[in-house]
Amino acid sequence: MQAQKHAIYVPRGRDRSGEQLLVGGTFPLQIKVSSEDSDGALFLFEHVDMGKGGPPRHFHYEQDEWFYVVEGQFAFEVGDESFTLRAGDSLFAPRMVPHVWAHVESTPGTLLLGAQPAGSLEAFFREGCEMPALPTPEQADRQFAAHGMKVVGPPLPIED
Repeated sequence: MQAQKHAIYVPRGRDRSGEQLLVGGTFPLQIKVSSEDSDGALFLFEHVDMGKGGPPRHFHYEQDEWFYVVEGQFAFEVGDESFTLRAGDSLFAPRMVPHVWAHVESTPGTLLLGAQPAGSLEAFFREGCEMPALPTPEQADRQFAAHGMKVVGPPLPIED
């Protein structure tokens, strides 16, 4: 695989390939830079107009992850630190450090995420988009493990 030799334009509100993706039928996903675009060096994606909630607490064996809030308010925990991020805020979560996040407002939020190196994170999300519902905890454990991550706790509790 070789990195792209030309610019890749992705309009606001669109996925890199023009697809409409939903992880587990719940979390909107828009790929902005595919791992194929960067020869595996980088994967960038957005969760656009998402409702409350987020993934289980987990860590990545080989990827650093970066988060940027476009809209809304998100709660994060990275290691033993807690953060509240709003539009314009960003956060870096290094590999091997457990982290968890959740959108916490009743109005939709948008979060831009980057993983470096890309690893198989894009494949992880694409598999999740083929699932009609979010996985059970046992299914999540297996799916995360198959893509270089380990689930180490539940999602953040969110007040209704």
